[in-house]
Amino acid sequence: MLAVTADDHFPTGPVAVLANPTAGRGRHRGLLPALLERLATADRPVELLTADTPAEAEAACHAAVAGGAGALIAVGGDGTVHRALQAVAGTAVPFGPVPAGTGNDFAADSGFPADPLGAVEVIAAALREGRTRPVDLARMTGADGGDRWYGAVLAAGFDAIVNERANRMRWPRGPRRYDLAILIELARLRPRRYTLRLDGDVHELDAVLVAVGNGASYGGGMRICPDADPTDGLLDVVVGGRFDRRTLMRVKPRIYQGTHVTHPLVRSYRARTVELAAEGITTYADGERSLDLPVRITAVPGAVRLLR
Repeated sequence: MLAVTADDHFPTGPVAVLANPTAGRGRHRGLLPALLERLATADRPVELLTADTPAEAEAACHAAVAGGAGALIAVGGDGTVHRALQAVAGTAVPFGPVPAGTGNDFAADSGFPADPLGAVEVIAAALREGRTRPVDLARMTGADGGDRWYGAVLAAGFDAIVNERANRMRWPRGPRRYDLAILIELARLRPRRYTLRLDGDVHELDAVLVAVGNGASYGGGMRICPDADPTDGLLDVVVGGRFDRRTLMRVKPRIYQGTHVTHPLVRSYRARTVELAAEGITTYADGERSLDLPVRITAVPGAVRLLR
């Protein structure tokens, strides 16, 4: 897909809204009528998309864009945003994220207010004025040739392994399942062998943490790639090397401030194209289960037009 430019036509169709009522454990569920009401102040028809599963949500977004939607709004967290981005990436249909989830990293790193009502005010004003701002996305291609887009960070190390473990567990429910998955994987912690190709330059390395960021943050404010800029046409790669359990647990809290990158076992890189390979790793992009390694990731400048 081609990146959009500021000169592309601003679509005039209805504003499609994807809302995840379970985002943020449902704490913003009651706000939806007020959010829709404020979107309607842009004098555009507003259509609420219906879906019962993440796959249905993504399909509904694709159908809305194919059907002539003038904009797509995602009310939820990074997972909801991730599903919507698959439909708008590389198109002229502008996009607005309304942060209402547990993790709202894409919206935060893109400059939207943390308050859902404040974010909707920004989006509605942009709709009224026909104003958008281009922002980069990352496009990843798996071994089978399938493509996925993401806006924040791709995790391909310990955090991805923990997510994969938690998703396989049936007990306990809620956040304790993730905590237990961390304990299990800490007990099994070992560096993995990665092949990292950055714009053709090959690095063979042993690592525990590997992240490829279009934006700076993942996991609800953890600044894993603190210098990433989603408007520079580049990807930031942060690699945490041969950490033992004790060192990893000391370093991980520093990720919230982004100061982990000064640790001697951490290396940072920047590239337009990143090829990443390792055995037995399933990646997580924007917090969502994504492609198995190996993957090729490319920064696509201006791939989405944000309503800001």
